[in-house]
Amino acid sequence: MQCDTKFDFITRKHHCRRCGKCFCDKCCSKKVPLPRMCFVDPVRQCAECALVSQKETEFYDKQLKVLMNGATFFVTLGTSDKSELMVCRLSNNQRYLVLDGDSHYEIEIIQISTVQILTEGFTPGEKDIHTYTSLLESQPVTEGGNTRAIGMILQYKVPGSEEVMQMKFTAGEDFSCNKKLSAAWLAAMHKATKLLYESRDQ
Repeated sequence: MQCDTKFDFITRKHHCRRCGKCFCDKCCSKKVPLPRMCFVDPVRQCAECALVSQKETEFYDKQLKVLMNGATFFVTLGTSDKSELMVCRLSNNQRYLVLDGDSHYEIEIIQISTVQILTEGFTPGEKDIHTYTSLLESQPVTEGGNTRAIGMILQYKVPGSEEVMQMKFTAGEDFSCNKKLSAAWLAAMHKATKLLYESRDQ
C-alpha cells in the first residue's frame, strides 16, 4: 500500500497495528508504543502511523499531566464584561474540561468546536492566534507565531441544543509562578487540540 511491492512466498505481508493496512517489511518496520489501543509492548506500524503514535506517546508522558493538574485563569463567559478567577483542568477520565471558582462548569471535550490559543506580542487579529477551528467538523488550521501563550478562546456546543457558547481564558498578570503554570497549561492544550485535529480521520 506504500511501495506497491508484490507479495509472494518470500516477500511477506505485514499489517500496521494502528491503521490495519498491509505493507512490506521495509515500509512497516518501525516498532512504536501504542498504549491507546492497549498494546503493552511496542508494535509494528507503518511510517505515517509511527509518527502520530510517537507524538501521542510524548503527549501522554508530558502534556497530559499538565492538563490534569490544571492552572488558574480569569474566565469570561460569552460577551460578559466580568471575569471570574477559576482553576481549569482536564478531568480524570479525560472527557471534560472542569472549571472551578465561585461557579462550576464541566465542558465535554467532544462538544468543543473551536480552540484559539492567544499569544503575546501581536495585536488582536494579526498573528497572535493559533486556531483549531472545528474539532467536530473538517476545517483548515491556521497558526500564528511562536510566542508565549497568554490565553485561550473556547467555543463549544451546549448539549441538547445548537447553541454555541464562548469562553475566554486569560492568564493572570499578578503571580509569576501562576503565569508560568498557565502558559505551560495553554501550551499543553495547544498540543492536545493539534493532536485531536490531526487524528480526526484516523
